[in-house]
Amino acid sequence: MLRGWVKLTTPYHLRAGNIVKVRLSLLVYLLVVLSAFLVSLFSQPALAWAEGFGPFPVRNFQPIQQLVLSMPGDRAAVLKKGVLDVRVELAETASIFRDQGPQASVTMKFETLRSGVFLRYGATERWELSVEVPVLYRYSGFMDGPIQAVERATTGLSPARNALGQSPYVFNISRGGRTVASGREGAVGLGDSRTALKLPTGDEGQFFGSGSPDVGFGLAAEKGFGGRWVVYGNLNGVVPTGRIAGISLQPTISGLVAVEYLWSENLSLTTQFDYYSSPFHGVGTRTLDKGVTESVLGFSYRLTQHLLWQGYGIENLDFITGSAADFTLATLLTYRIES
Repeated sequence: MLRGWVKLTTPYHLRAGNIVKVRLSLLVYLLVVLSAFLVSLFSQPALAWAEGFGPFPVRNFQPIQQLVLSMPGDRAAVLKKGVLDVRVELAETASIFRDQGPQASVTMKFETLRSGVFLRYGATERWELSVEVPVLYRYSGFMDGPIQAVERATTGLSPARNALGQSPYVFNISRGGRTVASGREGAVGLGDSRTALKLPTGDEGQFFGSGSPDVGFGLAAEKGFGGRWVVYGNLNGVVPTGRIAGISLQPTISGLVAVEYLWSENLSLTTQFDYYSSPFHGVGTRTLDKGVTESVLGFSYRLTQHLLWQGYGIENLDFITGSAADFTLATLLTYRIES
């Protein structure tokens, strides 16, 4: 099925350290998937749809690039008329950057807890309305210790972690010798409300929002085959407005390819690849100028006929060096209300 939409609603190359991060991420992936499998062995929820649960609603979690509209992963099939999905999501993202250039420098080491409420409603048989309202909390986090322990036990600390090892929290972007962006530890606030139209509801001073609206559009496709496999594809474009930290913005593109394996009618495993171009250009630092490439692995498990639980991890592939967030672990619940 193929669908196009414009939803208008109110909302050095690979380093040794990267190898260690992949190992740690895969361990987390396996634990998450194993947990879901064990749950499936000891409970028998009502049978659900067997056509798949869709790609994970991943967006660009890079702390500065996420200020611009990033359309989450979505499936091509729209909700039936009168159906309402209520989704609650928690995502913990670790970010670490140390990028020094002649024009600009970026030094960041912190984690962000993003909690969001996402509503989707089937307005007609062919149209649905949706809105997402996130709340962001930025702090020193808890994932740095385990990552450091694994790196020290294998190939050693990555360059950025080695340089910032004594700094539990850093957030500074400088350009032309002047600080253009910084955020205090422990800050919490509303992010920008978004779907294909991003509304500037976030605190611009704390860099929880851009202060300007953005507009997006995209295509989604999906195809099932072999009785147990579903392939998904998304291609999106976003036109941002305004500036961030005085830096002008340019249109962006993003895309994903996901493959879902239906273990049963209630449990599936999904692997996903995502790409996001950068809204910045010519700033002089890879962290802002380069795009983001990431891999995703997780599960979808239907607890009851109307309640879906999903969990996934996102690993920075670093095909484009220095741009993506380090690692993200997320879980979400979706409750479907049918009229």
